[in-house]
Amino acid sequence: MAVLSYYIALPFLYFLSVLPFRALYLLSDVFCFVLYHVIGYRKKVVFDNLRNSFPEKSDSEIKAIRKHFYRYFCDLFLETFKTLTISSDSMLKHCSMEPAAEALFNGFAAENKSIVIVMGHYGNWEWAGNTFSLRCKHQLYVIYHPLANQHFNRLTIKMRTRFGTKLIAMKDTFREMVQNRGHLSATAFIADQTPSPDRAYWMNFLNQDTPVFPGTEKISQKMNYPIVYVSIKKIKRGYYTLTADTLMMPPYNNIREGEITEAHTKRLEADIINNPETWLWTHRRWKHKRPNI
Repeated sequence: MAVLSYYIALPFLYFLSVLPFRALYLLSDVFCFVLYHVIGYRKKVVFDNLRNSFPEKSDSEIKAIRKHFYRYFCDLFLETFKTLTISSDSMLKHCSMEPAAEALFNGFAAENKSIVIVMGHYGNWEWAGNTFSLRCKHQLYVIYHPLANQHFNRLTIKMRTRFGTKLIAMKDTFREMVQNRGHLSATAFIADQTPSPDRAYWMNFLNQDTPVFPGTEKISQKMNYPIVYVSIKKIKRGYYTLTADTLMMPPYNNIREGEITEAHTKRLEADIINNPETWLWTHRRWKHKRPNI
């Protein structure tokens, strides 16, 4: 069944990838209408997430953000498949890198310093990886969860590695980073996924008690790499720009537990507050409660 679904979907996905952007977004509008008004995909989850994150906003404001989010969400879904065939010039036109960010990465490269990149499911993070690999000297490694369907997993790897990015399965992260220590690398953690509650670092995030992956903090300390926070801001429909700031520099001997985790999570929180519709509100980010100690 997995094989059949893959080969049925594959021609359609390639068709999406070669559509002109104007046609792609017309299709996205239809997709959004069906998803939002007909199916109502996770509308309550999105509303509850927004309601709890922004208690100061009225219900009408929350519903307006939700509607804008679904438009972004549908665009993002279809934009992802453009990576199958998009040219490097078009990729950089639609997802640029701010000069200050490029100068920051070039500075680390000139000093032969490998780095850890931390970011969230904000903007178009898939395109951002392509842009980084096209513009920067570091070899980019992205931590990812392999898909259960091996056929779609291979397709996802093909899309994400087309411009030179390499992937590391989450379970192999530290071992492969140690293996890669001998060359200039940037290892990207998308750090806003939901961890197991008993292994998480708990903190306030968007007005809620939230478990956060501590892995970025622990691995950065072990590797002694600078930590760079990356944000992908939506400029207008189909156009994004990547910004970057140094979050922390080693050595990390004298920082308290959770300091790095809090720093990158608060940066993401600030981005979300500034532009709430471009974060991934459909996931059940707050499904766990803090375990009793």
